[in-house]
Amino acid sequence: MPADTAAHAPPLWRHLQQTARLVQGVAEGRSLTAQLEAVDPALRAGAQALSFHALRWLGLARALRRQLAPRAPAPALDALLCTALSLLVPDEPLPYPPFTLVDQAVEAAKRDRALRAQAAFVNGCLRRFLRERAALLQAVQDDPVARWNHPRWWIERLERDHPQDWRAILTSAQRPAPMVLRVNLARNTVPEFCQRLDQAGIEARALGAAAVWLPKPLPVSAISGFAEGGASVQSAAAQRAAPLLLSFIEGVAPRVLDACAAPGGKTAHLLELRPGARVTALEIDAGRSRRIADNLARLGLRADVRVADAAAPAAWWDGQPFDAILLDAPCSASGIVRRHPDVRWLRRDSDIAQLAAQQDRLLGALWPLLRPGGVLLYCTCSVFRQEGVERVQAFVAHNTEAVILPAPGHLLPGTGEPLAMVGDNQARDDGFYYALLARRAV
Repeated sequence: MPADTAAHAPPLWRHLQQTARLVQGVAEGRSLTAQLEAVDPALRAGAQALSFHALRWLGLARALRRQLAPRAPAPALDALLCTALSLLVPDEPLPYPPFTLVDQAVEAAKRDRALRAQAAFVNGCLRRFLRERAALLQAVQDDPVARWNHPRWWIERLERDHPQDWRAILTSAQRPAPMVLRVNLARNTVPEFCQRLDQAGIEARALGAAAVWLPKPLPVSAISGFAEGGASVQSAAAQRAAPLLLSFIEGVAPRVLDACAAPGGKTAHLLELRPGARVTALEIDAGRSRRIADNLARLGLRADVRVADAAAPAAWWDGQPFDAILLDAPCSASGIVRRHPDVRWLRRDSDIAQLAAQQDRLLGALWPLLRPGGVLLYCTCSVFRQEGVERVQAFVAHNTEAVILPAPGHLLPGTGEPLAMVGDNQARDDGFYYALLARRAV
């Protein structure tokens, strides 16, 4: 960072204040993404990085706070303490020297009118942690929430669903996610795009047909050709959807429905692979629907984008059957916690059954819109069986005309860097579930 920029950067105590407010907001049920949109731009990048870290270590930080202060402090004070503790606990090198963190956390309390009287308490708790770190960590080692930094119900569900892989899934969630791009093959090849990144000093690796892996996220403005439609941001696991669906559909102009389309990545991928496809993209939220249109415009693509509820086709369907339907159903997002670490703290165990019921409604509503011989791809960015294989099994059990075709099934996050596109449970990318259903021809 240039000296003049560093001199005008907000001090660490301001970032800690803002991060604590974000952590408190998540504890109160507010999405981190939505909160970040309202943060002062001068603080946003730093607060996002610190809040991601704090949320990844929040289970352990809360357990340590209970050791240091058994009586729960007020929410704002608790959030500041847990934010500071989260930055002090990892074994890897700390982002700031420990005593700097303590000093700046105390300053954050002093500068907050509501917390000013508690500054000495913050100082005492954090300095005690530094003195007694080993003993305090030992005291919470048997707490699974502290060990894995996920809610207990989440851990127990993963143990049941994936008895061989649950530890790897939870370990993966603690690691910052890489950035994965989908190269627009209509405009450049993957080697050409990788060469362009290399010339700009950006490390990148090819991951199969269209994916390019970057070890660290970058602003898209730093990626040459992005604004002109040369690439899109999309995880390697999500890039499986469009080619999988289209591989079973013949013809240059199939009629395709993307039923829950925002922000439009899969819609665009369908059109990149099959330019003549007649794609209808639905999104129930008007604001998110605009993101579909914006992404398609940047890529020079066109689809019939509509604000509509996919589960209520009487309000939008013209009666003409679709050759293919992509149902990327609303889900827990349990497979993308590397990218959205707040999800683990926002979700409740009861949410999964409610989401499963919504997924059943969507499958039931959309299936009659598919022509005989057509295919429907059901997918969720979830690692929970109740949102994946159990939904498909229940659907097929009550629909004799549905035939299950070969598809990857559950793609589970792994613990290493991806070196190739793979189709098994060691995908080492976002967690996803895929099932491909053909409607038996009469």
